[in-house]
Amino acid sequence: MTTGADIIAGKLHAAGCRHAFGIPGGEVLALMQSLDQAGMNFILVKHENAGGFMAEGGWHADGAPGVLLATIGPGVANAVNVVANAWQDRVPLIFLTGCVDQGEAESYTHQVFDHQQLLRPIVKASFSARLGALDVMMEKALAIALDGQPGPVHIDVPIKVAETETEEPWSRSFLSAPVATRAATGSDLDTAMALFAKAERPIAIAGVDAVNEGASAAISDFCREFGIPLVTSYKGKGLLDENDPLALGGAGLSPKADGHLLPLINQSDCILLLGYDPIEMRINWRNPWDRDASVIDVTPVLRTHGMHSVSATLRSAVVLALELLGAARTPDRPSWPGGEPEKVAAELADGFGPEKDGWGPATAFHTLREVMPAETVATADSGAHRILVSQIWKCPQPRQMLQSSALCTMGCAVPLAMGHRLVEGTSPVIAFVGDAGLEMCLGELSTLRDLKIPVIICVLVDTSLALIELKQRGSQRPNVGVDFGETDFPAVARAYGGHGVWIDNAGDLRQEATDALQRDGFTILACRIERRAYDGAF
Repeated sequence: MTTGADIIAGKLHAAGCRHAFGIPGGEVLALMQSLDQAGMNFILVKHENAGGFMAEGGWHADGAPGVLLATIGPGVANAVNVVANAWQDRVPLIFLTGCVDQGEAESYTHQVFDHQQLLRPIVKASFSARLGALDVMMEKALAIALDGQPGPVHIDVPIKVAETETEEPWSRSFLSAPVATRAATGSDLDTAMALFAKAERPIAIAGVDAVNEGASAAISDFCREFGIPLVTSYKGKGLLDENDPLALGGAGLSPKADGHLLPLINQSDCILLLGYDPIEMRINWRNPWDRDASVIDVTPVLRTHGMHSVSATLRSAVVLALELLGAARTPDRPSWPGGEPEKVAAELADGFGPEKDGWGPATAFHTLREVMPAETVATADSGAHRILVSQIWKCPQPRQMLQSSALCTMGCAVPLAMGHRLVEGTSPVIAFVGDAGLEMCLGELSTLRDLKIPVIICVLVDTSLALIELKQRGSQRPNVGVDFGETDFPAVARAYGGHGVWIDNAGDLRQEATDALQRDGFTILACRIERRAYDGAF
C-alpha cells in the first residue's frame, strides 16, 4: 500500500530529484524513509542552512530542483536564511517540513508555530499536504518552483498525511512543465528592432534569467556576430566565455569595475538587457543611465524593480528575442568604431592584476585560476574576497562560479561546492571563503569527510570582517565588532580528516593546489593575508 509520503517522494523522483538534504526529526521519519525507497539519496548535514545550499549546488549540476527536509519548529526556523536565498537568487527548491496534525496543534503547542505564515513572504508558494490531493499538489509545487524565475516552494507535511496508507490515484511521472515564453510581438518589438538596427555602439548586459534559460550559446553567437561587448552580473559570468575579447566580466558590486563599465554603458546608443535582473546589483546600478537612453529589456517575467528606465520591453525568451533582433541588422555592420570596449577590457585587466609585492588575495586568485583546470567550478562566500575573486576568476561557461549574489549571505560557498561535486561528480570544485565565513560552517567539514568529497577550500585569513571594516573606515566610524582571533584552520582540517596547510606565497599555493587536485579528500588552503589587504583592490 502507498502512503502519502510515498506519493510526495515518487513525484520528486519523477521530476529528476536524486538527492535530498537535511536533518532528521521525529516528524519527518516517514518522509525520509519514502525518499530513500523512491531512489533518492538522503544526505545528513549539520545545519539546515548548509543543506539548502548543498541542494542548490546540486541543482546547478543536474538541473533538477533541490530538495531540503526539515523537522518541525527549530528545523524550519534554521532554514529561513537559505530559503530566502533561494527566493532572491532564483533557485528552485522544494522545502519539505514536518508538522503535527492540525487537530493536535489546537491543544499541543510544544515546538509548534505556523510554518506557512513564517515562510510565505520568501517562497513562491506554500502548501499544506492533504490526503486525496497529493498528486495535484506536487504537480503544482514543482511547476511553480521551475516556472519563470525559479524559486522555493514550501510543503508542510502533517505526520498523519505522511504515514497514512492511501488509495489516491497518482501519476509516476511529472506531467507539468514550465511553458516556454513565446517570442515578443507588438509595437515594443518594432521599437526594439529599429533601435538595434541603427545602433553604432550596442552593448549587452546579461544576468541570472539568461543563465536559467540556458541562453549562453545564443548570447555568445549574437555578440560575436554583431561585435557586441557583454557585461554580466556575477551569476551571469560565463554566458560568454570570459576569455573572449568581447567579454567584459562581471559587474554590480565592485566600485572599481563599475568605474570603467558604467561610463562605457553610457556611451552606448543601444543597451540590450538580456535576462538581466538587477536584484544582484549594488545601489549605484539604480538609474545607471539617462532616462532617454535607448534600452531594450528582454525578460521572461514582468519587471517591477523600478531600478532603471527602458525604451522597449520584450516579454520573451532571450533566445527567441535575439533571433528577431538579429534579423534587423546586417552582421557586417561595424560596432564601436572607436574601439572603446577593448580599451575598457585592458583597463580592467590592469586594475585587477596581482599585487606588485608578490602576495595578497589577488595574487592568490590569479595563481589558483592558472592552476585549476578550465572546467573547475568555483564558489564564493560573501565578503571582500568575493568581490575581488569575481572580477579575477574567468569562467569559460555559465554556472562555473556559484555564489549568493542577490541575498549575499555568508556560509554558502562550502556547501555549494559540496553539493555540486556530490551531484556532478567529475569537475574539480574550489570554494573561496573568508575566515569568518568558514567559521560559520565548520561542522560541514565532517560531512565532507563522511561523503569523501574532494573539495578544495581556499580560506583568506586576515582575522577581520574585512568588507565591514572597510565600510566602517569609509564612513569614518570606529572599529567595532569586526576583529577576532586567528583559528588554526590546517589543524581543524586534520581534526576533521582532511588536509590543511598554511600558505603565504604564490609558489607554495601553486604546489599545494596542484597536490590537492590529486587528493581523494578535502583540502584547506589557509592563505594568510595582511590586514586591510583589500584596500583599493576592488
